[in-house]
Amino acid sequence: MRALRYSLTAAFALLLAVPAPATADERLVVGGQEVKTADAPWAVALASRARFGTTRSGQFCGGVVVARSTIVTAAHCLTRDVLGTEPSAATDLRVIVGRDDLRGTAGKELAVKEAWVNPDFSAGTNAGDVGVITLAEPLPDGRTIAMAQQGEPVYAANTPAMVYGWGDTQGNGSYSDTLRAAPVLVLGDELCEQAYPGGLEGAYDRKTMLCAGWAEGGKDACQGDSGGPLVAGGRLVGLVSWGSGCAQPGRPGVYTRISAVSAMVTAHSVDKKPHGPQGPAQLARPAVPK
Repeated sequence: MRALRYSLTAAFALLLAVPAPATADERLVVGGQEVKTADAPWAVALASRARFGTTRSGQFCGGVVVARSTIVTAAHCLTRDVLGTEPSAATDLRVIVGRDDLRGTAGKELAVKEAWVNPDFSAGTNAGDVGVITLAEPLPDGRTIAMAQQGEPVYAANTPAMVYGWGDTQGNGSYSDTLRAAPVLVLGDELCEQAYPGGLEGAYDRKTMLCAGWAEGGKDACQGDSGGPLVAGGRLVGLVSWGSGCAQPGRPGVYTRISAVSAMVTAHSVDKKPHGPQGPAQLARPAVPK
């Protein structure tokens, strides 16, 4: 449920329902396939068992490793509406790295040293939907992805991209146990403005947002994928933010435009150069409290 301008995470908090288990043949993220974290080492899960239960390791949002100690995610993932408290008081907030299947124990669960939420984030317009998490311990080299900057060709209309997450695979509360990815196209700003001209379904802002999907629908991010990566040309171009429904024709997913927020991420990173490697990336919306 991404309608009525609700962020994907806020929509989860409103549902307050236990998701049905996902099965292997279900559609992804929506409309994709299972992938391994080894092929997308920068894709991480945000978790809080106290808030979201023990199933699926307490996952409720996604995040992206842009430097060894720096995780970027959606601002709405770190709000009181989602966490039930301020991030500084969410003592069991964890970043899960290297875990393909959230039912298992592979990889690591890292503590959060600090969480910064963009003070200009608007829950009403979804503008400025970015937050930065500082890990209590740095990750090893090789897990970061570069943030695409303004003017890079990866922002051009019809650029192939992939969106990653552990979220709803069908738009009905069927959350995935495993990491999934869906192929989409970066769409032109004019098309995005036509899809979201304002009103109840929200307004698209080309300066701070981009949208991706397919004219016919079928492939998209959904609930539980918020804060996760949209990757094009080996670069992080967007963070899953909001939209109307999931994978609906004429209603593409809307993402935080990374080039519009990368300076803020850098300013709130403890790492010297939180832009990830300069070469191609290594191949590669929250969940309901239980």
